[in-house]
Amino acid sequence: MRTIGLIGGMSWESTQLYYRIINQQVKQRLGGLHSAKVNLVSVDFATIAQLQHDNDWDGAAAELSKAAIALESSGAEALMICTNTMHKVADTVTQQVSIPLLHIADATAKQLLADGVKQVGLLGTRFTMEQDFYKARLTDHHGIDVIIPSSAQRELVHSVIYDSLCQGQVKQQDREQYLEVINDLASQGAQAIILGCTEIGMLITPKDTDIPLYDTTEIHAKSAVDWALSG
Repeated sequence: MRTIGLIGGMSWESTQLYYRIINQQVKQRLGGLHSAKVNLVSVDFATIAQLQHDNDWDGAAAELSKAAIALESSGAEALMICTNTMHKVADTVTQQVSIPLLHIADATAKQLLADGVKQVGLLGTRFTMEQDFYKARLTDHHGIDVIIPSSAQRELVHSVIYDSLCQGQVKQQDREQYLEVINDLASQGAQAIILGCTEIGMLITPKDTDIPLYDTTEIHAKSAVDWALSG
């Protein structure tokens, strides 16, 4: 079994989901007393969030690069950035180390294509929904068309992530508003919805809607176990 290096803390609410899913998957696949070989560097999300909102992506990349270097030094054999948004700096981070990065968008696209989904709605932070680092990777690398919410809906989705979910607050009102956005994306032709922020799965689950949901936290974590057990 190979060692997975997690860059977490963005937020710790979702990082704990990564740790749980990865270990559950190893236990399920190997049985007995098996658990995952995981090294974790958890950053202070307040620092990262401020850099995001200041549009200081070089500063954010520097913080994650330090974490990546520490993980490689600790014996991690691959990196995972445990958040969709910070994959904006993934290329910069990987240049600082010699171990591979398991990219969240690639793992998600692989699952979508396996299920025959070619047109999706995307929920996430404003950065993920509006900028090309995530959407363009799905479209250009994997041929998946991406539909995003309206401007007002994007602001709603973004604010719920930072003001509620990243603080561990799951509210019924937020769930209802998200479901309205999901239904609107489906009406525009989305075959499924990417929960493109690692906290959204705390709020919306398949029992809430008949529209297929792709939880990037779960997909990313499972893909890491595939990698760890393949070596």
